[in-house]
Amino acid sequence: MPRNAVSAKDVAELAGVSRAAVSRCFTPGASISDETREKIVKAADRLGYQVNRLASGLIRNESGIVAIIAAEIATPYRSSLLSALTEALQKAGKVALVINTDSSDGSVEQALRQAISYRTDAAIFLSGMPARSLAETCRRNGMRLLLINREAGRPGSLLVRLRDAEAGRRAVRMLIAAGCRRLALASSRTDTPALRERERGFRQAAAEAGIDWVEERRGLTSYEAGLELGMALLAGPNPPDGVFCTTDLMACGMMDVARWRLALRVPEQLSLIGFDDIPQAGWEGYDLTTFRQPVEDIATRGIEWLTAPVLPETASELLFEPTLKPRGSVRRPSPT
Repeated sequence: MPRNAVSAKDVAELAGVSRAAVSRCFTPGASISDETREKIVKAADRLGYQVNRLASGLIRNESGIVAIIAAEIATPYRSSLLSALTEALQKAGKVALVINTDSSDGSVEQALRQAISYRTDAAIFLSGMPARSLAETCRRNGMRLLLINREAGRPGSLLVRLRDAEAGRRAVRMLIAAGCRRLALASSRTDTPALRERERGFRQAAAEAGIDWVEERRGLTSYEAGLELGMALLAGPNPPDGVFCTTDLMACGMMDVARWRLALRVPEQLSLIGFDDIPQAGWEGYDLTTFRQPVEDIATRGIEWLTAPVLPETASELLFEPTLKPRGSVRRPSPT
């Protein structure tokens, strides 16, 4: 038979104090004498007592739980963001509930309903978007929504996004400055708001510069998609000499195809730019020029908003600037 958990009543009986005294002892800021606190703490340690934070939180109509709804959580960028978010939540005294989904609307809606059933205080969306009606239900129940790299916000939500289009424009200018004249845009079929913005910025800058470019999309935002993109773009008779990949993982796959399957020299024959600045981008084997997402700032500012005392009535927005990290995968600009 399972053993019942040690209760506050057990601690009170062993310490010779009231149940209310035990409650005050483990409530921050509550009034209690040093002598009584010492007796209670010794009794709690002897019995192995742990405060039931969930029960005490529900009395205050808050659970202390924040749901993180995400897909592709094994990818380097997504795992780095998850790590930063969970660390920030723990520092704020919250507990993360990670719900692994695919990117479909149905899966995301099911995940949010699951989060609501656990009476979570908030939900963080790294994939998909909640329906407006469901978001309104969350708002009426005091549940906050943090949307990272999503589309337009919802009432009572915070939208966190980057200047992705500007990164696409900067990539074109950097490739042209390096002497590239046959450009390519390599992306995935996941069609997220962030990827669409990077693609849009690339197209605008290439058109303004009067330079031709080609585009290819393959699979998910994965290394394997990068391999496919590499063969599709580079194996022909007149391959591009400058490529912007909308994620680092795809750029790494493309670089391996270029060097090991097609014997192309990087950056002499192919200049390559990625996005995310995953750890692999800085490895000596890749040395990938890329745009860094400010993961720590996103997590810190986002959790500060989630845990602020007043729930906003309207949607809010935080806009971050991706930082260019020049490395060895792009030729040095020509003197002219």
